[in-house]
Amino acid sequence: MAKVTLPDGKTREYPDGTTVREVAESIGKRLAKDAVVGEVDGKPVDLFHKLSGDVKLRLITQQMPESLFHLRHSVAHVMAQAVLRLFPRTKLAIGPPIEDGFYYDMDPEKPFTPEDLEKIEAEMKKVVEADYPCTRADVLRTEAVERCLKEHQDYKVEMLGEWTDEKVSFYTQGDFTDLCRGPHIASTGRIPAFKLLRATGAYWRGDEKNKQLQRLYGTAWWSKEELEQYLHRVEEAKKRDHRKLGKELDLFSIHEEIGGGLVHWHPRGSMIRHVIEEEWNREHVKRGYLMVNTPHIASEEIYKISGHLENYKDLMYGAMLIEDRPFRVKPMNCPGHIMIYKTHLHSYRELPMRLAELGTVYRFEKSGVLHGMLRVRGFTIDDAHIFVTPKSVEQEIIDVFRFAVEWLAKFGFKDLAIYLSTRPEKSVGAAEDWERTQKALKHALDTAGVKYEVDEGGGAFYGPKIDVKVRDSLGREWQCSTVQFDFNLPSEKRFDLAYVGEDGNRQQPYMVHRALMGSLERFFGVLIEHYGGAFPVWLAATQATVIPIADAHIPYANEIAARLREAGFRADLDARNERTGHKIREATLLKTPYMLVVGEKEVAAKQVAVRERAGKDLGTMGIDRFEEILKEDVRKRT
Repeated sequence: MAKVTLPDGKTREYPDGTTVREVAESIGKRLAKDAVVGEVDGKPVDLFHKLSGDVKLRLITQQMPESLFHLRHSVAHVMAQAVLRLFPRTKLAIGPPIEDGFYYDMDPEKPFTPEDLEKIEAEMKKVVEADYPCTRADVLRTEAVERCLKEHQDYKVEMLGEWTDEKVSFYTQGDFTDLCRGPHIASTGRIPAFKLLRATGAYWRGDEKNKQLQRLYGTAWWSKEELEQYLHRVEEAKKRDHRKLGKELDLFSIHEEIGGGLVHWHPRGSMIRHVIEEEWNREHVKRGYLMVNTPHIASEEIYKISGHLENYKDLMYGAMLIEDRPFRVKPMNCPGHIMIYKTHLHSYRELPMRLAELGTVYRFEKSGVLHGMLRVRGFTIDDAHIFVTPKSVEQEIIDVFRFAVEWLAKFGFKDLAIYLSTRPEKSVGAAEDWERTQKALKHALDTAGVKYEVDEGGGAFYGPKIDVKVRDSLGREWQCSTVQFDFNLPSEKRFDLAYVGEDGNRQQPYMVHRALMGSLERFFGVLIEHYGGAFPVWLAATQATVIPIADAHIPYANEIAARLREAGFRADLDARNERTGHKIREATLLKTPYMLVVGEKEVAAKQVAVRERAGKDLGTMGIDRFEEILKEDVRKRT
């Protein structure tokens, strides 16, 4: 008999060979209907998987978010099946599910056209309507190689040559069979809603030295309503694309003549960056951080000590010789901060020591992954490195986490996804240090009363961490804040950091890497898309544009702009020889929060006619009253 333990701790007995689906049916018809796959002893399996012995069983239903992973994996196979029906000489590579969808890399005889995509989607619908059962067959790896060779599936043969499993599995649905570890949904007819999205180029295994394949993207959901909502979000995301808005709003540019992934901040974008940096500096000084600045290049020797040259060489730019000594542009700020710490032997009374820098670093990213401001080669990290005693580490982490949450809230990010990553199998540092710091991270999260997920074993080899992702106005998650312990760099093997403890002896401090935004470039790109370019008044590059109707009104308009600037607001004057309506339209397209129109009547009354960027006319008012409105907007972060 198979003894099956369910998630609620209850056990049931079934004859050996009972399938996961049959267990679901024995519990309830609704559960059986909603079940997608199962998990046996933590391993995902198909519904037709046979049970024996003592097992723990969890049923994954359509209502669970992880079920989408298995749905999309199955739809990727349906897409490949449709492609081979229409283009039988296509060679298949890999087809994984991804966030919000799936893709399949393929090598067709010629690139797919938009018309081809329409045909493929239509053929996919036929596969779904046929409701083919999805069945699994386990075979020897040598047999699998022979089969793939016979079918001229060269990429599958290459993958099999690197696998070490004695047996591998194939999945079959109708006239289609594919090499796959599974699991899959029970049949193609269980696929309710999908959409083929686009075709792009993708190098085999992401290596530009390999052949470029065709990557077909699609998405799948458990209902047509969810699919429609997703497609709406995709269209909205296109409108909010920071690359598109960055050009329209004159915020930044990237020039291939200078180099991909190297951002040029235009005056309007730089002004927003300036506002962020001012706020960042003010908040750090208030919390006892010490501001530092470190060079953009350093001797290669420092990166040998830190281990970056050994572990991150592929992300570092090549050495430059200066007086026969190799130097590198810095990929990280931490070695510089450590050297500042090491200039003195500190007492425990001086700790925590919090060194902070808006430090620009450079990392080599392949051209294929560069993406506007979201993936670049030169970027400024809002870095802080905190040197702290074991005794005070818990309170310090609570304060750091609270700082991160408060900082993100300033920009309208209050919906957060938080992850705690713990010790992996391979790690450095003493067990008691890991235990203490993991406890500190967990206590910080518990004290804050926030929901979080624990990623067991997901920490870096050098320490546990908290990652904070923000959800933007479209519900997308973006990685921002990180609180990361490091037992590697302070160690005797690396920089041998020390402080004088209460007992008068040298002791090793804990070191914490911390970033609130991640990088200014990426954070700015996220902000552009989050606000759709319509930044809140406190953050906008220009808070008010003064628009004179005629040349005779320019002197008064200039007075208004100057007064606003003296009061600390960001105002400009549009004195061009253009129609007033044209100026208003351009200021609106630049998403300027307020437009102040002045003509003969306003000059005579010493007032301004105020319009909002959304088109609302606030009427005529004195400049004092308008300053009050601006002050209130800034205070409320509206």
